[in-house]
Amino acid sequence: MTTSSKTLGDWFGDFGQEAFRLETLDDYSKSGGVDAYQAFLAGEPQPESYQTAKWMTTIGDAVRSGKRIYRVHILARPLTDYLRFELSWGYRRNMAAGEEFFILDTTNQENPIPEAPDFWLFDERVVGVMNYDGEGKYLGADMLGEDQNARFLQYRDTALAQAVPFSEWWAKYGE
Repeated sequence: MTTSSKTLGDWFGDFGQEAFRLETLDDYSKSGGVDAYQAFLAGEPQPESYQTAKWMTTIGDAVRSGKRIYRVHILARPLTDYLRFELSWGYRRNMAAGEEFFILDTTNQENPIPEAPDFWLFDERVVGVMNYDGEGKYLGADMLGEDQNARFLQYRDTALAQAVPFSEWWAKYGE
């Protein structure tokens, strides 16, 4: 159930303080950056279009205006090819624009929130649950009503409490 006609995309321009993302999948390879992913797999340099993607402007504009964009990715080692790409190219690229990343590594521990879906949480009051097919293709988002906020705030808080900053994790496990 949604309380607004705004789409997930609308919220990236309209949030006031923070946008949090929980990522739970090992493969988003059909959801954007497909050419860059293919270049990564082939050992080629990052395409210019990937380095200057619109998302970089969205992050930069938000951070410069005092907003926070941050995410936790729940993952286990060994990394899939896609995660190697996302972390080594995507996260490091986005960090340069001001996005913050944390890793909740479940290699040697249980996932504390196995039921949590991928989602964006804007200003602790608007939730967009991300839907993907089995091959990592984005299918759209369900914007939930405020009656769901407490559950998603708990997912965020639990993930952040057990995650480590990406830079710290990458220095130890990065490839």
